[in-house]
Amino acid sequence: MKQLLPLLLSLIALTACRNTPQPDTRPYTQVSPDFSADSAYTYIAAQCAFGPRVMNSAAHDSCANYIAAKFQQYGATVINQDADGALYDGTKIRMRNIIASTNPQNPVRIIICSHWDSRPWADHDNDKAVHHTPIDGANDGASGVAVMIEAARHIQQQAPAVGVDFICFDAEDCGTPYWDETGENDAYTWCLGSQYWAGHHHTEGYTARYGILLDMVGGSNCIFEKEAYSMHYAPSLVDKVWSRAQRLGYSDLFRNNQGGAVTDDHVQVNQSGIPCIDIIARDKDSDSFCKTWHTRADNLANINKSTLKAVGQTVLEIIYTEQP
Repeated sequence: MKQLLPLLLSLIALTACRNTPQPDTRPYTQVSPDFSADSAYTYIAAQCAFGPRVMNSAAHDSCANYIAAKFQQYGATVINQDADGALYDGTKIRMRNIIASTNPQNPVRIIICSHWDSRPWADHDNDKAVHHTPIDGANDGASGVAVMIEAARHIQQQAPAVGVDFICFDAEDCGTPYWDETGENDAYTWCLGSQYWAGHHHTEGYTARYGILLDMVGGSNCIFEKEAYSMHYAPSLVDKVWSRAQRLGYSDLFRNNQGGAVTDDHVQVNQSGIPCIDIIARDKDSDSFCKTWHTRADNLANINKSTLKAVGQTVLEIIYTEQP
C-alpha cells in the first residue's frame, strides 16, 4: 500500500470537524477469550518459512494452501477465489483470495480481513542494490493473517453471536515499484485481489454489517491512528474499535489522533457497499509507516508480540461483543 499525500480536502474537513472522543476510564471486564500472541507468532513464522509470497511463485502457492488448511483445521468453511490479473507492467498473474467463514448459516456477518501476499521488491530499503529483491513480509501481510487464524482457533472453541468471514486478499502489495520510471504509479496497481472481490463477492448477494482490515499489526515502535478513509466511511466503527482497545489497556498503541489516508484493501470493501475500517500502523517517531516497511528488515526478527496481542485482543473483543 502507499500513503496518499496530500490528503483529500474533503477528508481533512470531515475529520477536523469531529470532536475527538475522550478515553473511557470506567472499569472494564474483558468478554473475549485471551488472545495468544505466541500462537499468532508461530503462524507468522510458518508463512515466512515458505519464502517471499510473491505472485506466480511456488512459495505463494504453497503458503496459500497452508493458510486455507489452517482455517479449515479450525472449523471454518473455506472458499478459494481464483482470478487472473496483471501487474503495473502487464505481467500476467494468478490471484487467490481465501475466504474462511465461521458459522456460515448465521445471517449476521462481519468481515475481518488482511492481505496475505508480500512485496516483490524491497524498494524502500536504504540499500538501493536490493531494491529489486522480494521481502518476507512478516509484518506487512503475514501478521494480519496470523491474527485472523488465531481468532478462528478461538471461535472454533467458543462461538460468538455473529458469523465471521475472514478474508485474505491477494496481490495487495504488488503496486508499481518506486524505482519504475514509466509514470504509471497509480492507485489501481495496488490491492488487485480486493478490487476483484469487490466486483465479484464470493457468494451471490453477499453482505456484511461491517469489516475491519488488519495491516502491519505486528511491528515494533508503532502506533495506530484513525485512518482518514476509515473515518470517512465508518467513523462510528473507528471510534468503537479504538474505544474498546483503550478500555482493554492499549491506549499507548491505539491513539485518538487523526491519521492520513491510505490506499489499502478497505477502500475496495467500502466501495462494494460494506463499511470497512483499516487498523494500520505507522512509526511512533515519524509520519511514515513502520521502519521495516518494504525493506528486507520486514522479517520475523522484527515482529513484536506485544503489538500482536493488543490488536488480536481488540479484534476478539469486537467479535465477541457484537450482537445479532
